[in-house]
Amino acid sequence: MAFITILRLSKNRSIMPLSEANNRTCAANQQSVQQITPADDVAISVRNLTKKYRIFGHPGDRIKQALTLGRVRFHREFTALQDVSFEIKKGETVGIIGRNGSGKSTLLQLICSILKPTSGSVKVNGRISALLELGAGFNPEFTGRENAYFQGAVMGLTKEEMDGRFDDIAAFADIGEFIDQPVRIYSSGMYVRLGFAVAVHMKPDILIIDEVLAVGDATFQQKCISHISRLQSQGTSIIVVSHNPYHIERLCHRAAVLCRGRLSDLMPAKGILAKYHEMVQEELSPAPVMNQSSREGSHELYFENVMLENASTSGINSVLATEPLRIVAEVFASRPMDNVRFRFELCSSNNDIVAVVATNGRSEAWQFNGKHRISFTLNPCQLTSGWYYINAIAANKYVRLDTWQRVIDFKVLLRNKSAQDLSLDQGIFICQGHWEFS
Repeated sequence: MAFITILRLSKNRSIMPLSEANNRTCAANQQSVQQITPADDVAISVRNLTKKYRIFGHPGDRIKQALTLGRVRFHREFTALQDVSFEIKKGETVGIIGRNGSGKSTLLQLICSILKPTSGSVKVNGRISALLELGAGFNPEFTGRENAYFQGAVMGLTKEEMDGRFDDIAAFADIGEFIDQPVRIYSSGMYVRLGFAVAVHMKPDILIIDEVLAVGDATFQQKCISHISRLQSQGTSIIVVSHNPYHIERLCHRAAVLCRGRLSDLMPAKGILAKYHEMVQEELSPAPVMNQSSREGSHELYFENVMLENASTSGINSVLATEPLRIVAEVFASRPMDNVRFRFELCSSNNDIVAVVATNGRSEAWQFNGKHRISFTLNPCQLTSGWYYINAIAANKYVRLDTWQRVIDFKVLLRNKSAQDLSLDQGIFICQGHWEFS
């Protein structure tokens, strides 16, 4: 695919790639991306890849440095990637997850030969089709149809070949008559639909997807995931970059965390997601204590505290799967009241409600006045490993008394070997049961 790389300059800062001062063309960059012999089963091989940029405090500093023939330094170096190495086998899907600014897009652009590395090498085996940024490679004045044919020509397809694929592209994009309108009038969702449709119908050997699934609606995301699954069954190698742990876990065989330009080892996706969640949690400053004014409800009865009693005391709440999990809440009622119902919502890090436990039919006859303590014991905890959080809700027959969103975050660790073998630590729920063979 063709790509449009936009360099944005702030008012008091400009950025220029360190290794591109005298060579800016993609053709030159292709020299650093070598072809593997067809007999090799490796689709992509990255060795000791490093990318540095020159950061100037002011646009004029670049001219000053040029006038001194580089003898006087007016810039500082920023290392976007540092000594990255990995291999992706043919037919393998690999996920890369990391926080904003960690170097994910830089790594993908180096693989696609849009950028030239400062040092190291990238070797690819096959034709790459990539979706790196919204609208990349599209001429805004061309129609969707013209852009699709243009992308096909860039990928080396003839007009006849594109004629045979265009109906499938148009059907997948599902943008109706807008396919014959200039793409400058497209919404972000229409851009993604067309871009993804074109990329996956080029029949690439290697498909690279950078965050584009975050733009489409839920129906289109599911459509994309289903098509990616078909490409996987056909032996296409795929790199997926996403902030969504669900996409990484569902699509990828292995994954790695990219943090401050350094890439972790490739591991099974479930394990790397647990590592990523732990890394993010450690980097986040403690959340401010929520006061009553920031919560919903009349607060005639309210939660004073919610805790996990059998969680570790290591600073980060953690519990063991297959062991009891006890949720304890201290509540205060400002006046006598009955008909009170409580509810705990257990939610995944993806903000999906995993389970709900409520006191309906159990607490309505209880008289609440002053301080009380309520608890629920989940015995055993059947959640797979990962990060979760709890919402606490109290209400009576007529009014919401208190809603405390995300009152506590906790981490579930699965160390029980039997449960690991049974569940493969996948999904969100460890089934209780037994196998029988006859």
